[in-house]
Amino acid sequence: MTTSSDRSEDTVDPKLLEVLVCPVTKGPLEFDGARRELISRSARLAYPIRDGIPIMLPDEARKI
Repeated sequence: MTTSSDRSEDTVDPKLLEVLVCPVTKGPLEFDGARRELISRSARLAYPIRDGIPIMLPDEARKI
């Protein structure tokens, strides 16, 4: 069993990435391990990951 403390800060659970979508476009997200963000190319937004938790709020996203 893997706990969140076993997981590297530079990864995101692949199952979680399959389920999460951009709240603006409902499109797919890509994980950027270097910046620890989830990228929505269609919305041109990058959602931060803080303490292992994706912050899926458009107001918190960085424009790309």
